[in-house]
Amino acid sequence: MIQDILGRFRPTASSASRGKSSPSRRSVLQVILFVAGGAFTGAIGWSGHPLAFAVGIAFPAFWAFAPSRTVAGLVALAHFLGASRGLPVGASIFFGAQLAIGLGLWLAASLMFVAVHAVLWTSRGGWRRPVRYAIAAVLMSVPPFGIVGWAHPITAAGILFPGWAWFGLAATFALLLTMTTRAWPIAAGVAALAFAWSASSWTPPAAPEGWRGINTRFKFEASGQYADYHQQVGTIRLVEAAAGDGAHVAILPESAMGLWSATTERLWTRELSSRDIVVNGGAAIVDPLGYDNVMIRISGEGAEILYRERMPVPVSMWQPWTTGGAHARFFSNPAFEFAGLKVAPLICYEQLIIWPVIQSMLHAPDVIVATGNAWWTGNTNIVAIQRSSAQAWASLFGLPLVMAFNE
Repeated sequence: MIQDILGRFRPTASSASRGKSSPSRRSVLQVILFVAGGAFTGAIGWSGHPLAFAVGIAFPAFWAFAPSRTVAGLVALAHFLGASRGLPVGASIFFGAQLAIGLGLWLAASLMFVAVHAVLWTSRGGWRRPVRYAIAAVLMSVPPFGIVGWAHPITAAGILFPGWAWFGLAATFALLLTMTTRAWPIAAGVAALAFAWSASSWTPPAAPEGWRGINTRFKFEASGQYADYHQQVGTIRLVEAAAGDGAHVAILPESAMGLWSATTERLWTRELSSRDIVVNGGAAIVDPLGYDNVMIRISGEGAEILYRERMPVPVSMWQPWTTGGAHARFFSNPAFEFAGLKVAPLICYEQLIIWPVIQSMLHAPDVIVATGNAWWTGNTNIVAIQRSSAQAWASLFGLPLVMAFNE
């Protein structure tokens, strides 16, 4: 049936009895099948289980063999909306607004993804389709388009070729390009074999020995709230419990330390002074123009800023049209030294897009640290997708992974 969808359907001329402007039933069915294919690759591929990313390999074929530019755009729209289907609920919780606001942001977020794929689509075969898809894939990986480059099929690299590192990334990219050519059945077969081989023994990456990711369940009422004194004391007790269990490094969620200040630093250093443990925790550092979302190293001896987030969540955090939002450092500080290892940091939104992890991998890190503050995600699968994405990237490069989320 896939062969019929991708290879045999052609735009059908309308019969005289129907009139030149009336689409045939076959044309309508064709559009439905292609759009359904895009929805399938997005919704199933980004369902929240890392192995499911492999389904995304089929997206370029549905896009490339679409019967028209309009249908190709609809395929891209269906893929993106299917993959990000938790966004309307999450946005409505975050902004404290009606679901309609979340739906509007959901559609707005898809515009760049759809526009890039619609503009670069071509009806001409040969080398043109893979070249154009390569351009689309690169554009959706780096700023400015990559800022909303969710649901990128290259994420499947860690599932198809675990441990292959850059060779696995290149092999996956080659498969994606081949899926836009007449040789797509061969690429699909190779991807299926790679998936079967990988899935039979795939296990989530583990944390380094002595490292502990601490998950929390602190609730917030609305955006703009930060961890208060009681929440921070509760988090300190969790760190102390981890130290008592033998951990010598603790990773805390994004924003676990609230608004960073001299008072907050004194609280943490005082409480940790009698513990043989070092902590990597999230906080916000305010300045006259906005704030940085950061990771901070803290122990009984003092504190140090380790990382300033490269890509905060657009609109809700990063607001370049005004002051007061989170700063986007884009290509700054992709790795840092912490507890004797080189760390690739990924805070929240950075786990869903491409260039932060690729840039960090260029620095040959020893471990990936992925954190998030997901109080606003409700019952959606957003956190599951974030975790799965971090696991896929760590698996690709054969790296340990430590995750810490506030849910």
